[in-house]
Amino acid sequence: MLRITDILDKTQEYLTPIEQELIEKAYIFSASVHQGQVRLSGEPYMTHPMEVAGILSDMELDAATIATGLLHDTVEDTLTTLEQIEELFGKDVAFLVDGLTKISKITFSSQEERQAENFRKMILAMSADIRILLVRLADRIHNMRTLEFHTPERQKYIAKETMELYAPLANRLGIYRMQVELEDIAFRYLDYESYANLSRRIALKREKRDEYTEEVKSIIQAKLDEYGMKGVVEGRAKHFWSIHKKMHEQKINFDEVYDLTAFRIILDSDKEKDCYEALSIVHSLWIPVPRRFKDYIAMPKANNYRSLHTTVIGPYGQRVEVQIRTREMHEWAEEGIAAHWRYKEKRSLPGDDEEQIRKLRELLEVQQELKNPREFMSNLKLALFPDEVYVFTPGGDVRSFPKGATPIDFAYSIHTDVGHQCIGAKVNRSIVPLKYELKNGDIVEIITQAGHHPSKDWLKHTVTSRARSKIKNWVKAEESKKSISLGKDLLEKEFRKHSLKFSSIVKSDEIRDLYNELSVNSLDDLLALVGYGRVSAKRIVNYFVHEEIGVSEKPPDETISRKGKRDASQGISITGIEDIMVRFAKCCDPIPGDEIVGYISRGRGVAIHTVDCERLQELDSERIIDVSWSAKASQTYSVNMVVTCKDQKGILAEISSAISSLDVNISSARVETRKDGRVICFFRIDVTGLRQLNALTSAIKQLKDVISVERVHQTKEQPRPSD
Repeated sequence: MLRITDILDKTQEYLTPIEQELIEKAYIFSASVHQGQVRLSGEPYMTHPMEVAGILSDMELDAATIATGLLHDTVEDTLTTLEQIEELFGKDVAFLVDGLTKISKITFSSQEERQAENFRKMILAMSADIRILLVRLADRIHNMRTLEFHTPERQKYIAKETMELYAPLANRLGIYRMQVELEDIAFRYLDYESYANLSRRIALKREKRDEYTEEVKSIIQAKLDEYGMKGVVEGRAKHFWSIHKKMHEQKINFDEVYDLTAFRIILDSDKEKDCYEALSIVHSLWIPVPRRFKDYIAMPKANNYRSLHTTVIGPYGQRVEVQIRTREMHEWAEEGIAAHWRYKEKRSLPGDDEEQIRKLRELLEVQQELKNPREFMSNLKLALFPDEVYVFTPGGDVRSFPKGATPIDFAYSIHTDVGHQCIGAKVNRSIVPLKYELKNGDIVEIITQAGHHPSKDWLKHTVTSRARSKIKNWVKAEESKKSISLGKDLLEKEFRKHSLKFSSIVKSDEIRDLYNELSVNSLDDLLALVGYGRVSAKRIVNYFVHEEIGVSEKPPDETISRKGKRDASQGISITGIEDIMVRFAKCCDPIPGDEIVGYISRGRGVAIHTVDCERLQELDSERIIDVSWSAKASQTYSVNMVVTCKDQKGILAEISSAISSLDVNISSARVETRKDGRVICFFRIDVTGLRQLNALTSAIKQLKDVISVERVHQTKEQPRPSD
């Protein structure tokens, strides 16, 4: 176990005695409040904050950050309050600890919502202080190192979150060491078989590879010495995840991966021109591979990574990747933003660092506009995606975009108005469609027209968070205007039917009560609800009819209270929505027991989908509502089932008998016989819910010649829900 003296020994070279006292004080306090707590491994809980602080001290971060590493779980996991932290350690440390404290005292409807809100809080705090991300990454590093003590399900969840969010965050901050470790550990838990196989194959070639590495290093070093260039040559094995990803993306097997080792020339010089001179030396030794040269000095990556990359045909005809950089560039490549931290010296960050932090803040803060948790997390992952293309403005400025970006993304990166008014684009002086995917080196020019507006279809051809956010905001505003106008027309007509004057009603005191009941703040909000179809005009008028003429009984067609609806015929309960048709989406065939959501479609009521339905990703998140199954429902629901079995006599009769024995109706059936001796049976059956379906699946699986049983969604193309 790491000791406090180990941390103090690491920090004594760059921290003052007073700053070290702060760290020691934080250690004593943390040890006292965590006393008696243990981790899943059985170790004292204090091992975790100690390891986090150790990682931060290795990065040579300031005293407040290391103290925060020791204290980061105190408010969340003990009786400690933020007020105590501020009183003992100051506002700086208290702010950092607060930014790292998860939202644990609020009830959320799903794990996804909790995850989204925790990331929202961290991003908001990070906007004021990037150190919060550095501590969070150190925290995740140690949690990943001890992931073996969790259940397999929890391991998968944490590893997936790490691969999709934390490793890309480390990449955006330029902290290569953290990124590599997070990716490799996550890879091991997400696909252990592939990880173990790759590890074994790399180990078999290690001795030969080490010999080859030393030979290449000595050749390059000798040539550098010959030309009087001072520096070192390193040979480092590529990490497992990068090798696996390369095999997958290029569709090659392990034996075809030649560049398992990346060679680095790290020059003592601080001049960029010396990197290009070293490049010419490498190219004089071996023939460069065409289209394998990348100049990240002239065009740095989004995380400010700078280096020259080239691939050459090295000794014995093997491909060799060589990276060339100065010592300063190398420090950034390894440690990123942490390499140039200046909090401990009370100075502002260098220009490049400040610009890098600004870019990251802009990248993440744009996500804050998204209210739907699923959409927030999806866009956040997209925003952090590391693959990028570099294009030029007509004036020669370089802009970077995620892979798959289009001229629409480019237009919105210039200005919101340029994006809104974009009608076309020229790439390399030729007109291209707006859905054209930008490529490295493209020169992009946007054609605009005053008065032009974006289209909702543009969302299909944009990948940047900024562009998507601006388009959705415009579409939402336009739809809101139309909905308000439509809602007003519907209400005025309905009020006239009952000889009531709409203009008088909206000025009455009763309208305020209706606002409270429907959780709206203004007349426009109410009109928009009616226009969207979320509340019927009839329901609004009935509210005032009751008030005006004293009718105490419900209208004949009303089956619920004003606060909610229970549609027994459909088996769906929808809070706050009245007089609206409910139907079940054919794309996913939801049945009782499935986790579901509702989608409000114009003129077609509410479509019920399962929460994991792929079609939901294409729909407007603003029109997705919470729904639930009615406990009193007693009807059947159609689902598709595919049974794969051996081609044996009587097998279809056995399956049909098993289905009938559970009182399940077969509405349609189709059988296909394959050449490999298998039979595929397609059934459309009517079940009362997930419990009956699971019982049926279990019963069919017990049949001797059955290979598999699956519930499947309809494969033929379905009409899209109305927009």
